[in-house]
Amino acid sequence: MPEEAARKRLFENVFICMNCKVKNRAKPRKVRNKKVKCRKCGSKDLRLKSKEDRS
Repeated sequence: MPEEAARKRLFENVFICMNCKVKNRAKPRKVRNKKVKCRKCGSKDLRLKSKEDRS
């Protein structure tokens, strides 16, 4: 099913930095334990990418 593949690519393991809004791909367990830093600013404050439609 192509929609499922696209959904996995866009949302699975994708986190957004709370400071600079850049996308980071990492495992959720590492993000929860604050072991992953933002690749741009170095912050450890990451949130999941929102799956809700914004239009």
